Amino acid sequence: MENKRINGNDLIALGYKENHTLGAALKINSKRHGLTKTEMLDKFKAVLENPSAYVEDTVFGILAHAILGQDVIDASLIALNENPMGYAIYGESEIEAGAKEQMKVAMTLPVTIAGALMPDAHQGYGLPIGGVLATNNAVIPYGVGVDIGCRMALSIFDLPASLLDTHTDRLKETILKHTRFGAGNGYLKHERVEHAVLENTLFSENNLLASLKDKAWTQLGSSGGGNHFVEFGMVEFNQKDEVLDIEKGIYLGLLTHSGSRGLGATVAAHYTKLAKSLCKLPYQAQHLAYLDLNTMEGQEYWLAMNLAGDYASACHEVIHEKIKTALGAELLAKIENHHNFAWKERWNNQEVVVHRKGATPAAKGVMGIIPGSMATPGFLVRGKGEMAAIQSASHGAGRLMSRTQAIKTLSSVELKNMLIDQGITLLGAGMDEAPMAYKDIHTVMASQEELVDIVAKFSPKIVRMADDGSRED
Repeated sequence: MENKRINGNDLIALGYKENHTLGAALKINSKRHGLTKTEMLDKFKAVLENPSAYVEDTVFGILAHAILGQDVIDASLIALNENPMGYAIYGESEIEAGAKEQMKVAMTLPVTIAGALMPDAHQGYGLPIGGVLATNNAVIPYGVGVDIGCRMALSIFDLPASLLDTHTDRLKETILKHTRFGAGNGYLKHERVEHAVLENTLFSENNLLASLKDKAWTQLGSSGGGNHFVEFGMVEFNQKDEVLDIEKGIYLGLLTHSGSRGLGATVAAHYTKLAKSLCKLPYQAQHLAYLDLNTMEGQEYWLAMNLAGDYASACHEVIHEKIKTALGAELLAKIENHHNFAWKERWNNQEVVVHRKGATPAAKGVMGIIPGSMATPGFLVRGKGEMAAIQSASHGAGRLMSRTQAIKTLSSVELKNMLIDQGITLLGAGMDEAPMAYKDIHTVMASQEELVDIVAKFSPKIVRMADDGSRED
């Protein structure tokens, strides 16, 4: 018992709040200072009950100051901006306080140039999901996110949507045969496919990436877990789109959502740890540790991030090509966009690094896909280039409740009835992905009318997700 480490739940049980004071306590606990677990807990309790008595303590002084709300000057920490600029918020009434607070902290970074919060925003690590942040020559690994280069890809086939009714079993079999789901899952050696992305020289030049090449090959063309999906549905154009050269009508479409699998997750973890060791920020901003792009470490991450993005794109390419071939279909158009990434862009006549963590690029004329949920429509959109939004839009409907909350509170019967009413066949997925766990996609779209134009609507009909509801590896 005495050898077990104190964790956040132990401290919360003592009365600590889930804020920077909890982080301060855990940092002190990581060294233990020769005390047993019981003795450490007694100390933490005493400091919480009477912090004034510990302000001069060499070990617990920082914690005491944090509880009292006093700033402790630490020369090793990078100072945050005390007077940060504001940021644009879209659909503010639908966004939780935690996401707004995270965005406020991001705006205090000394490298921050501008920020914006999309209407699907909710709390995450570092930047909130749905957060957009422009920085000066610096990249934030947690501002990009764990699933680097996660993206949407939509293939519109020269096939009628009526096949969803007349050939349901064939379409189900096609998805099941040509996709793989679940964290850690991939393909056996004799099933693997070749792709040019695996010939990237970084796989031999970067030791971390070299160690991940075989895993990347194993998982190439798979989709992972969490909210990733492959689905057939109806793509409805209410009028001819001149740019895509697609006539008014309803077509069979294939929509996929997934990212860079284990490759991206490992790259994110490695460079986030490295950034935190090099960029010492106060507790409230520690997950926003950044790498200067003029440094070797910054350039290493930038190259690895771009490779992970290319790999994610290759996974979609493999899936779409396999299914197109199986259907014997011709392609009318294919649209792809990604999030969880950083781009070098021009903003207000200066070059900035734009982080879009769960946000869709929406420069003028740029195509994007904004899905709803397994039982609600998604939309093919065209960006308007709104500079206040840093030329961005939402990447989906956005979570209304956590996965844990959804599993504990939502009704499987209600979900089953909803799917029946909508005529949707669900292959896999857990209650954490139920439509009721997400915001209303129509409300989200109404909140960003100044950011994108709707080109077509996608209505899911056959949805494939991870069977076990697993998260990404």
